[in-house]
Amino acid sequence: MINYTFSLLTFEYYLLVLVRIASFVAVAPFFGLNSVPTRVKVGFSAVLAILVSQAVPGDLVYDGMLEYGIIAVKEAITGITLGMMANACTYIIGFAGHMIDMQVGLSMAQEYNPMTRTQESITGNMYYYSIMLLLLISDLYHYLIKAVADTFTLIPVNGQLFQWEYLADTVVALVADMLIIGFRIMLPVFACCMVMNCILGIMSKVAPQMNMFAVGIQIKIFVGYAVLVVTVMLIPRAAVLIGDEVKLMLRMVVKGMYGTG
Repeated sequence: MINYTFSLLTFEYYLLVLVRIASFVAVAPFFGLNSVPTRVKVGFSAVLAILVSQAVPGDLVYDGMLEYGIIAVKEAITGITLGMMANACTYIIGFAGHMIDMQVGLSMAQEYNPMTRTQESITGNMYYYSIMLLLLISDLYHYLIKAVADTFTLIPVNGQLFQWEYLADTVVALVADMLIIGFRIMLPVFACCMVMNCILGIMSKVAPQMNMFAVGIQIKIFVGYAVLVVTVMLIPRAAVLIGDEVKLMLRMVVKGMYGTG
C-alpha cells in the first residue's frame, strides 16, 4: 500500500530520486530521443520517482544545502552515466552502417536522422530504425525502467562508491565490443566487396582497356545491397547482440558504483 503522506524529509528524498531518474531518462535509449516531448519525459520521470521513493525508502542525512547540492550532483552523475552507457551501445548501429556504405561506395551519401539530429549514412539509417524497432518489440525499455529502479536497492541515495578505474575499463570494453559487434554486422558485405575488389583487380590486368573504376562503382553498389537483402534475416540477431550489450554495460556501470569493482 502506498503512503501518500509526506514530510519535508521525504520530499527532499523524492527530489534526489527524481534527479537520478530524470538524468537517466534524458539520455537513455528510447526515452531520450529528440522526438519524445519534454513534457512526457518530465511527467514520466516524476511518476516513476514517486513509485520508487515509496517502494525503496531511504535515510537521508546531510548538513546544510551545500552537502545536499553535492548529493544531487552525485545522483545526476549516476543517472547520466547509466543512460549514456546504455545509449552508447546503440551507436554500434550507425558505425556498422557507415562501414557498410564505405565498402559499397555510398559513404558520401548522407541523410538527416530526426531522432538523433545528426547526418547518418543511408544504410546506417535503415539499420537504426530496423534494430531499434526490434529492441522496442523485445521490451528492452521495460528492462531499462526496471534497471534504473533496482539501482536504488544496490546504490542507495548518496551511497555511490565511484570506482573510476573500473568505470574507465568499462568504457574501454564498450569501445572494443562496439568494434567487434559492428564488424560482425558488416562482415557479409565486407567479405563480398573484398572478393569483388579481387575480381576487379584481375579483370583490370586481363582487360586493361576497360574502365574498371566506372564499372566497379556500379557493381559494388549492386552487390552490396544484394547482400543486404539476402542477409536481412540476420538483423534480429544483430538486435539481440546490441540488447545484450546494453544489459552488460548497465551491469558493469552499477558494479563500478557499487564498490565491488
